Order: sequence, then C-alpha cells, then structure tokens
Amino acid sequence: MDIKVLGPGCHRCEATEKNVRDAVAEVGIDAEVVKVTDSMKIARHGVFGTPAVVVDGQIKCVGKVPTKEEVKEWISG
Repeated sequence: MDIKVLGPGCHRCEATEKNVRDAVAEVGIDAEVVKVTDSMKIARHGVFGTPAVVVDGQIKCVGKVPTKEEVKEWISG
C-alpha cells in the first residue's frame, strides 16, 4: 500500500502524518508512508488544500486532519 501525506510541514500536516503512521502501525499492514512537501508535487495530485492524504492514488481527505480511526477505515477496507 502506498500512502502519501501532502503538506508543507505545518502543525496540522505533522499531526496528519502522525495519525497515518500510528494507524498503519496499529493495523499492522505493509504500507509505505511518504511525506510530500513540494507544492508542485502536491498540485499534481489535484490537491489545493492541505493537509491531504492519498492512499493508493485515491484522495481520501483534503484540508483537515483525519483521525486515526478514519485512517484505519481507509487502509483496512
């Protein structure tokens, strides 16, 4: 599984990355979590609000910090 956390590195983006990494660890799946901070790379995903989370190419949230439970739903399904 390929998970991207999109954001410039603000507090909300860091919180999003932590929730994603914690959820991956708790679920115990094999996933690569990558933090993308480059604004051009973020824009290539069609995302213009951050933080955002992309799971296997699908945008799961934009402009908010997802809860760990939300992330678990995305990666377990």
